[in-house]
Parts: sequence; structure tokens; C-alpha cells
Amino acid sequence: MIPACFSQPKTMSSSSQVPQNLITCIYQTQLCNSPTYLTLTWSKTLFSHSLTIHAPDSFSITISLNPTTFSFFRTKPGSKSILLTQHHYQRIKLYWDFSRSNFAHNSAEPESGFYIAISCNARVQFFLGDLLEELTRRSGLLGSHQLGQPTLLSRREHVFGHKNYISRAQFLGSKHEIGIECSEGTLKVKVDGETSLIVKRLAWKFRGNERIFVGGVEFEFYWDVFNWVNDCKGTTNGTGHGVFVFQVGDGGVWPEMVGSEKRLMRKSLSMSAASASMPSMVSLSPSPSCSSVLQWAEESSDGGRSSCSSSTRSSGSNGGFSLLLYAWRKD
Repeated sequence: MIPACFSQPKTMSSSSQVPQNLITCIYQTQLCNSPTYLTLTWSKTLFSHSLTIHAPDSFSITISLNPTTFSFFRTKPGSKSILLTQHHYQRIKLYWDFSRSNFAHNSAEPESGFYIAISCNARVQFFLGDLLEELTRRSGLLGSHQLGQPTLLSRREHVFGHKNYISRAQFLGSKHEIGIECSEGTLKVKVDGETSLIVKRLAWKFRGNERIFVGGVEFEFYWDVFNWVNDCKGTTNGTGHGVFVFQVGDGGVWPEMVGSEKRLMRKSLSMSAASASMPSMVSLSPSPSCSSVLQWAEESSDGGRSSCSSSTRSSGSNGGFSLLLYAWRKD
């Protein structure tokens, strides 16, 4: 018999520091005419909301998206000049405006009414958002009208729920809603409300992969709910999470976890270690940057080359993309 624990699992304890949503996106772009990977991390907790922008060996900046005073005031547009010591001391300028941003429920990432831009030598080299004309009017930057959306290589998202987990993500230029449902030992995957995959008997099929279609494009889907199965046995103190990968082509870039994302994973691992009855149980949990299902996905796409701790994997030129979901259970 399958344990009935999938319907009433132990959960993570609530805390103001536990994210409501955490999203990391990797874009391929240019900085002062040099190709680079740009990492945007959107983080939202009960009392904080921020965006961290990071370029390897170049710069890192965190922007607060919280109102500066009372809640009915919006954050003001801003800009910052940054000197790049690794790019012959060239200077870039970062622009942002979230004063009219629209967010889905509990989402850290805005859906509309915002912009983020990076310029070098008075020309825009990176732009994200839907207020391009507003940016041009305010900054007077050149070449902004010829810009398209940047190339999104991969997206990693931490979602929190009871049995249902929702992600609204761009898949090769089109936005889709991905739903993960897990109850009574059965996993259901939905794309735009339509069921694409059903996996039964998760106690035996806690890891696997299947091919599904997202927006008419065939994706390889990998799942790893080993930690959820251990939750049933009471070995992870309710801190387990499911890992799900949607991958097309050679996949995307797997960046290392930093900041609140790294702290979240470390807390989960430390609680798992404290509650494990055997030393070997700890080694079976994913590390902050890697998971067995991630290594499996990478080995199947690049002939055994694992790079989950690297932020410089070559990808994207062939249309590869990966969506990685960490699904956490909460009270």
C-alpha cells in the first residue's frame, strides 16, 4: 500500500524570512560590446521585495522594490552609474522604473508596467520590460527603438504551496502557465490549464523523465520528488522540496545560488541533516547548487558534461532553454 502521506505532508514552518517567491533568470546579452551572462534575481518575502542584478566579474547591485514610505506610495524610478574594471574601465549606466509595475499574486517578478535597462556609451545594450518609450523619453538614449527582448537562457523559480504549485514563465518567447499538482501519491503536470502528464505511484517513481509539449514545442520534463517521499517517512522534518526541470535543446545556464536563495537551501539541508537517522540520508539531498535530476538532465543533453556549479556554460545560440522549479510545501 502507498502511504497516504502525500495528502497531508509535514510542512516548512512559516517565517517572515521565508520567501513567498524567488526567481532567477539568466540572459545572454552584451556589456560594452562584450558577450556576457546577466543574472536577475527577484525575491519577495513577507516584509521585503527586491531585485538583484549580477554580471560575472563585472558588478552586482540590489534594488529594493518596497515603497520608501507608506504602502500607498510606489517606488521611484532610479539610475546608477557603474565603473567596469574588467572592461578597460568603461562605464555603464543602469536604469529602472517599477513605479507602475503589475504583479501576479505573490509573484516577485512584475508582469507589466516596468523597465530595466543598461547602457554603454549612451547606447542601450540590455532592455527588459514594456516601457521602452518611457525610457527613451527620460534618458534620451540612442538605439533603444531597435532593441528586442534579450535572450532568456534559463529560469529557476522557488514556488510555495500546499498541493498545487504555479509558475508563469516565458518559454522561447511565449508566456505559459505551468501547474504542478501532487496529492495521494500522484503527480499531475498542467500547461495552460490542460493536463499534460500524470505520474502515479510516486513512492516508486519519485524520479523520472517524459516528453511533453509546451506551446507546440516538445520539452524534456524531469522530476525528482525524493525529498517528498522522505517527508512521508518523517526523515526530513517537513523541509523537503520537489525538483522539476523543463528543458529544450541543450538546456540553459545553471548559475550558482547566492543570497536569500542560498540561505533557503542551506536551511533546508541543515534541518534535513539534523533529522536524518542515518548519515547516508544527508548525501541523498541535493546540494545548494545541484540536484541528481539536474545532473541527469545535463548528462542527457551534453553527453555527460555536468556544469551545475558553473555560471558560464555555453548555451542559447541553438535555442536551448531550461525552466527549473523548486516546489516547497508550506503551512
